[in-house]
Amino acid sequence: MSDLFGNEPFWVILIKSVLIFVILVVFTLFNIWFERRVVAKMQQRIGPNVHGPFGLLQSLADGVKLALKEDIVVNAADKFVYILAPILATIPAFLAWAVIPFGPEVEIPFTDTVTPLQLTDLPVAVLYILAVTSIGVYGIVLAGWSSGSTYSLLGGMRSSAQMISYEVAMGLSLVSVFMYAGSMSTSEIVEAQSDMWFFIPLFPSFVIYMISMVGETNRAPFDLPEAEGELVGGFHTEYSSLKFALFFLAEYVNMVTVSALATTMFLGGWRAPFGIAQVWEGANSGYWPVLWFLGKTLGFIFVFVWLRGTLPRLRYDQFMTFGWKVLIPAALAWTVAVAFIRKLRNEDMINMQILTYVAIAAGVVLIASFFIPEKKAVIEPEPAFDAFAGGYPVPPMPGQVVPRETGADGPRIGKTQSGTTESNEMGESADV
Repeated sequence: MSDLFGNEPFWVILIKSVLIFVILVVFTLFNIWFERRVVAKMQQRIGPNVHGPFGLLQSLADGVKLALKEDIVVNAADKFVYILAPILATIPAFLAWAVIPFGPEVEIPFTDTVTPLQLTDLPVAVLYILAVTSIGVYGIVLAGWSSGSTYSLLGGMRSSAQMISYEVAMGLSLVSVFMYAGSMSTSEIVEAQSDMWFFIPLFPSFVIYMISMVGETNRAPFDLPEAEGELVGGFHTEYSSLKFALFFLAEYVNMVTVSALATTMFLGGWRAPFGIAQVWEGANSGYWPVLWFLGKTLGFIFVFVWLRGTLPRLRYDQFMTFGWKVLIPAALAWTVAVAFIRKLRNEDMINMQILTYVAIAAGVVLIASFFIPEKKAVIEPEPAFDAFAGGYPVPPMPGQVVPRETGADGPRIGKTQSGTTESNEMGESADV
């Protein structure tokens, strides 16, 4: 970790803070356009192509439209919490970038000041990111509760349950990175990947993190808190104008945050891709590493878009079952395995080549296990169901069978209170 952190002039810190904010906002506008264009290609459509070259200004036009729309506060809402919720969801998404490294130490143009391309760093920087990003779910939960809508409340509760289950799996997937790097500092983790990126020896952790980051950001196919087929629009159903835009911004910034964290933890951070540094000595110096970092992050954004345009939405029970019964046990088992392997390496009982083969084999087995269907219990049918047993007709429960009888005047169903069969009106068969 550089000695410059915490000892830089205020104007340097201010410039880096403003640049991070500008990069995230511009990246968000680009990602919205990028998602529309990629999904349009997948669905053989054109996508945005009118506003600006290649439609690049479409996202800006949408932002202006949201800002000019009528701002409505529903009567049933708790006004203070209703307004606070989108702010609480957005701010943590930006705060997480305080410890993300964009590049090495560089010299600021037109000055003699040298500064790392990172706002600051901490000995527990990754824990700071996990803690800050987990606060954002409070904004979603409070938005659902304060809206005074049942659908919004269900969306907020779903989001909190998702965050708990997939945050645990995400945290466990990063434990192996800490053990390999010997540090929780983001800059030191990047430095530890100078010879080999961690996604190779820690491929199972990489796969678990990839799945967990999609689940935690509420993105398709895990967008259950916003499932329009069930919850109209989810936790932000009652929001409009700039408050809705803040939720939209928070979602896309969180996408970039988890993608940047994946780049830092597993893909060498700001280091140049394989082969470039070997033929170009300056690939990992100056401002070029910013390009490599943003390029890797955009690759993860493409995965988000690819999943949205490919996979259907899961049922909520399937989604939670997968998180608690598959991801978390797999992450725990792999963490124990990595700790055991690290112990063997420290005792010189295993080499890097064998370790790489074992990691690849474990990753293949883990991916293959995801395709094994889960056995479901067979529900035995219950005895015949009498809809009029309680004196008032009720529909049957799953597994209950309604007996049908055929009389001279057509199909008959159920019984009256006196025990005699009764046909429905017009002599037609009843649907129960």
